[in-house]
Amino acid sequence: MMADVTKRYRGRGGIEQVSLSVAGGEVLAFLGPNGAGKTTTIRLLLDLIRPEAGQVRLFGLDPRADGTAVRRRVGYLPGELSLYDRLTARELLTHFAHLRGGTAAHPFAGLADRLDLELDTPIHALSKGNRQKVGLVQAFMGEPELLILDEPTTGLDPLVQQEVLDIIRGSTGRGAAVFLSSHVLSEVARVADRVGMIRAGRLLRLERVEDLRQRSVHRVAVRLGDDPPRPLALLPGVRLLADHDGVVELEVAGALDPVVRELGRHHLVDLAVGEPSLEELFLRTYGAAPAVDDLSGAVGRQGTGSGATTMAPAAPEGGATDGDGTPPTS
Repeated sequence: MMADVTKRYRGRGGIEQVSLSVAGGEVLAFLGPNGAGKTTTIRLLLDLIRPEAGQVRLFGLDPRADGTAVRRRVGYLPGELSLYDRLTARELLTHFAHLRGGTAAHPFAGLADRLDLELDTPIHALSKGNRQKVGLVQAFMGEPELLILDEPTTGLDPLVQQEVLDIIRGSTGRGAAVFLSSHVLSEVARVADRVGMIRAGRLLRLERVEDLRQRSVHRVAVRLGDDPPRPLALLPGVRLLADHDGVVELEVAGALDPVVRELGRHHLVDLAVGEPSLEELFLRTYGAAPAVDDLSGAVGRQGTGSGATTMAPAAPEGGATDGDGTPPTS
């Protein structure tokens, strides 16, 4: 998709030598603070801006030389959506459908129903969330082979957010490739197969979410009915953090199997394992990981779920201009 692509703004910012690809049936999530280069990357993919070096190919085609052929196969949602305010959602979506080959080939009513979008209200009267739904419907309609989604759940309520994730997964189920950026790391963890982390225009990491988790550090708290298992701290990757009030707290780097096998030799009363969130993994990559939550209070307690985790935007780095309100490309 991209090979060693560089784009600078007035000599600084932009992206530097970024290479990535997305396979059919896969979701690749692009993570980074504002100004890191996420939207710049998306615009380069769509030939909305041109690279200074490197190569961009979609479906093996050059988006500059074969722009019309590429756009027929792509669904795009920009990060800041500009729509024709005087039209209704139905009129606008019908217009887009005609541009892409006719309404019969690109039905949108079913998508509108799934997202609870009122089609016959003028767009200027729609809330921010409903305007976002219009953008989502125009991106998803026609079952494109590639979806490029910049912050797709911005402004949506939790139920609609979940529906959007279901539609994305349905798209990959029929073989589509999905490239998305998001600040909501909990939703990325639910839908993404791989993540790319970018900072100041440079790709820091590109790998499977599952591989990230397997290499990460877990926090384990156990309550035992007999003497604490002293050999635990001698196991590879295990560090004893605390032993108080009958609760042993451990930090485990890598696989949990050796710890679980050792605990199986003892009378185990309770166990809590803190799986690192994508937020923690992201912040560790950026060298600013927060302290791991204390799990000692979780031993013997159930239902300790958490809501959506949102990555707070950082200040723009290197002057990159990430997000300027490009209208949707249909």
